[in-house]
Amino acid sequence: MPKFRRPSRAARVLVPGAVAAVLLAGCAQGSGEAASGAGTTPVGASPTAGPAGPGSSVTVTPGPAGTAAPGTLLVTDFGSDTVTFVDPARGATGSVEVGTAPYGLAVGEDGRAWVATAEGVAVVDTARRERLALIPYRTATGPVTTGEYRGGGMGIALSPDGRRVYVGVDVPGGNGTLEVVDTAALKVTDTVPVGRRPFDVDVSRDGAEVYATGHDSFDVTVVTARTLEPRRIEVAPYGTEGGPGSWLKPHYAAVRPSDGKLLLPFEGERLAVVDHGTGRTTIEPMTANTHQHGTTVTADGTLLTVGTGPIDPDVERGPSLTVRTPGGAERVHPLEGPHEDVAVSRDGRTAYVTGGFTRDGYGDGLTVVDLGTGDTRRLPAGSRPLGIVVL
Repeated sequence: MPKFRRPSRAARVLVPGAVAAVLLAGCAQGSGEAASGAGTTPVGASPTAGPAGPGSSVTVTPGPAGTAAPGTLLVTDFGSDTVTFVDPARGATGSVEVGTAPYGLAVGEDGRAWVATAEGVAVVDTARRERLALIPYRTATGPVTTGEYRGGGMGIALSPDGRRVYVGVDVPGGNGTLEVVDTAALKVTDTVPVGRRPFDVDVSRDGAEVYATGHDSFDVTVVTARTLEPRRIEVAPYGTEGGPGSWLKPHYAAVRPSDGKLLLPFEGERLAVVDHGTGRTTIEPMTANTHQHGTTVTADGTLLTVGTGPIDPDVERGPSLTVRTPGGAERVHPLEGPHEDVAVSRDGRTAYVTGGFTRDGYGDGLTVVDLGTGDTRRLPAGSRPLGIVVL
């Protein structure tokens, strides 16, 4: 682990020269080249269209209607340029090539998955298990690469009516953009300036607003869906000392069902509750005391947050999954090794935590957590899986 200055927890930053070692998916998302298809069994990987020039569109002919088996998991394989289908009981059942270094994903009611890769947004038919299209970004992100600081899509979300996909596009060394994809025309229609390294993208319950979490700019950009006007809200409960080299930056957010406020966990110590209307942030205490990344919220307001492990092992705890009730009571489930993101079964009884974090100790699978008993088991699932949804 890289060295850091630690005169106080609030001032925790990396020393000069160590910035390149900051965690991705919150800080680290892989280094070196990803081997396409490594560790997977491609199934039906027959893309009908490949990358096109900036601003161009890709059209496809819809296939027969169909659905994946209920409860099937879909994960993005940052280490192998694929998405993998996972049976919650047996593990991986097949993969589809989607594009370089896939990160986030979203799935619509029609069964199409939208995957943010370094090259563009891949469209996957989850019933046929094939890539239908790859929609190039308008934003210039430089050469297509893999690794922690690669340019291209990161967070991604679908509008409630299914007509738009919003993807946060990282521009190495600069501010990112939010690109708007027309899901019928399969092309980018608009771009909006947002913060640096937009790890996460979320949409309000009514679809009126989009929220892009800027990891390296300590902020959330609120975008009005109708006008695409952006508004920045700083979210920095520890301050911004250290800039992009700080450990104490926002990673993922969740929209609270009861009032639409944004929930952003920090370090297993502080939960930032952001009123997107007023721009005000209130802080509530958390108990896991670990560096936190992926988060999701259930319909009843239960918040689940992934702890990747300690920044300073002498004073902090290891990887975990925090389950927080709407009233603030927390149960912390220890995990083996760093993890990245989390999804919850439809019945709310089981959590699936991706193990694709890229520091030492990452895993090519999931941890399945029984939320009633706290029991855990490991499940094989792709190569460094990051994003996850339940189909």
